[in-house]
Amino acid sequence: MNLPPSFYERDTVTVAKDLLGCLLVRQDEAGTTMGWIVEVEAYLRDDPAAHSYRGETPRNQAMFGPAGHAYVYRIYGLHTCFNVVTGPEGTGEAVLVRALEPAVGIELMQARRGTDDPFALASGPGKLTQALNITMDLDGTSLSDGPLQVWAPESLPDRRPEGWPGEIVQTTRIGITKAADLPLRFYLNGNRYISRR
Repeated sequence: MNLPPSFYERDTVTVAKDLLGCLLVRQDEAGTTMGWIVEVEAYLRDDPAAHSYRGETPRNQAMFGPAGHAYVYRIYGLHTCFNVVTGPEGTGEAVLVRALEPAVGIELMQARRGTDDPFALASGPGKLTQALNITMDLDGTSLSDGPLQVWAPESLPDRRPEGWPGEIVQTTRIGITKAADLPLRFYLNGNRYISRR
């Protein structure tokens, strides 16, 4: 049920919306953890808030690579953030995954996060990477056949995230100062696991 590269090669805003309800899956030596993607932000080529805005650098190189690969970066020297690279190669566009609704491997997520609160496990970009053990060594890796993948919503046929399928809320992005007015944040309406309303 893994999504093909062609899923990511489309328009970035379309991919961002279509990622909602999909499963982010991490497999490592500790086990398998996965959660439904319930909140995302799109970052575009001519977007002053995008890491790619000033061109390619060693840090953002994965953003300019093939669609369907991971772009992982560190913020504040502490936390990592996970993005899905989108569009044609060389475009420099990506979708930041902001929040997950935990689905599988919840006890492992709780141990990694140091909390039993289900709404605090993956309700933010730094929280979800800690919960799923998404580290800098995954930067640039393929989401098709690597240890980090994105699966179609029907991969767990008897379960779905809160609010899916349903209304997608479109609003402004969080925690940025440049292009803060662009409505490029999307989340599942009524889902309690998003980072903030």
